Formats: sequence, C-alpha cells, structure tokens
Amino acid sequence: MSKALQGLLDLLDLEQIEENIFRGQSRSAVVPRVFGGQVAAQALVAAGRTVPEDRLAHSLHAYFLRIGDPGAPIVYTVDRMNDGRSFTTRRVVAVQHGQPIFALSASFQKYEEGFDHQVPMPASPDPATLPTSEERLSGYDHLDHHVVDKFLEAREAVDLRYVDEPPYGRFGEPREPHSQVWFRTNGKLSDDPLLHVVLATYVSDMTLLDSVLLAHGRGGWAVGDVVGASLDHAMWFHRPFRADEWLLYDQESPSAYGGRGLGQARIYTQDGRLAISVIQEGVVRAPR
Repeated sequence: MSKALQGLLDLLDLEQIEENIFRGQSRSAVVPRVFGGQVAAQALVAAGRTVPEDRLAHSLHAYFLRIGDPGAPIVYTVDRMNDGRSFTTRRVVAVQHGQPIFALSASFQKYEEGFDHQVPMPASPDPATLPTSEERLSGYDHLDHHVVDKFLEAREAVDLRYVDEPPYGRFGEPREPHSQVWFRTNGKLSDDPLLHVVLATYVSDMTLLDSVLLAHGRGGWAVGDVVGASLDHAMWFHRPFRADEWLLYDQESPSAYGGRGLGQARIYTQDGRLAISVIQEGVVRAPR
C-alpha cells in the first residue's frame, strides 16, 4: 500500500468520542477548503459505524451547507433514524465551529435476492493504455506549477486517468458534455465492503462537474475561468465492487441554468457490471 493511500485511510478513520458522535481530522484540498468528497466519505464512515455488519450501504443523499475549515477537526453526530427488518437508515450532521457544514442521509440493506437488469457499459479504452495524472499534467505548460503540484498531491492515493483531455487541459471552445475517467486506489484494500463504498464516495466528488465545464468550454478553477462548489450529492450502490480495482466513471451534464450545473454518472466495474449511480448539482459561475 502506498504511503499516500495509508494517509487517506487514516484521514477517513474516525475517532469515536461518545455514542453516536465521531471526530474526524481535515486537510486542505486543491482549493483552500475541505474537499467535499472527504466530508461525504467521513460522514458515511460515521453512519456505517452504527450499523450491523450484515447491512451494506445502498444509497446516500447529502447537502453541502458551508465551506469546511481545513485547519479544524469535524464532529459527526449520527441520528439512528430507523432500524427495520431489511433496511437501516441514518442521518449524519457534520459540525465545525458550532455550525453544520454538511448533512447526509444514508440507507443500508441486508442482502437479499431480487430482479436483476442494467444498462450496458459504454465503450471505453483499457485504462492501462491511458496516461497517468502525472504524465498528463506534465504536458500542460499553461498551468501554474503550484496548481499541478496540488492536483498531484490530491491524487497521490488514487490512480485517476482521463479518457480524453480534462477541462483544464483543453478549453476555450464548447465540447460534448460527457467525460470518462478510470480510477482505482494506489494499493490494495481490505475486504471490508464499507471501506470500498467510502473510497468510491471520496473519489466521486473529484470530477463529476467536469462535463458542465466541457459544455461551455471552461477550464475550471485551475485556470480561473469558473468559480463553484458542490451543493448536493446522491449515490446509489447497486452491485458489489472493489475500489482497488479499475472502475469506469462515465459522466455527463444534462443541464446548467441559474448559476447551477447538474452532473450525472454511472460507475462500472472493468468487467461491465453497473456498480454505482451518481448525481450532483453544484454552483458553476463565471468569475464576477
């Protein structure tokens, strides 16, 4: 396991300070605030710590309420909403400096047999044939080296490979609002199903709004032609998967309006199983 991945796992491993109350550390993201994927992943960890082991996460719905302070710990309080025969529901609120910064509802289900169908996996190249983040970013002379360093630092724990040029790589003209990324952790993980769901949640916030930027020929915060932030985030976990094996993140934007942009995506295993559906809306504005 890479040192960076171990550091990420340590970041997501919360301290229990009271029944239903947990504390997590925070750190800066590529922008000077707590990365939204970190808060979502930590909140899911808090919820999962109060759920029987035989119940697996099947959905989460979350709102980003305030910008997180990377210099302060985050306290997560868990409300045990329901413990049914098949489903368990938890609500988690993340607090910093006495104010809620994030709220999450998550549902867990005891495994059962049922109907089974899915949309097919779209065509995509083998991830092994694609450039790594370091290889791709090293070719962008228009990016400030501090920006490149922050990108690489943020992605040390995850091998993330774009199929086509990311928004900050080629911008100025609108493109199809569709983006594909392959990802996996930089190292093997334990077999704990919650851990794989938590890592996928963490990564899911990295690139989902890229397709909004592509539609308008914008490069994003890395080139300073957009300001934005995540507003809400939802995920449905359909089938078992491993975050330490290649996953295809197929993303598109059906709409942008009123200073907001919508991204939706499906995540597939390399052998074509639909593992996760994701939807997120975020603030996407031209700088004022």
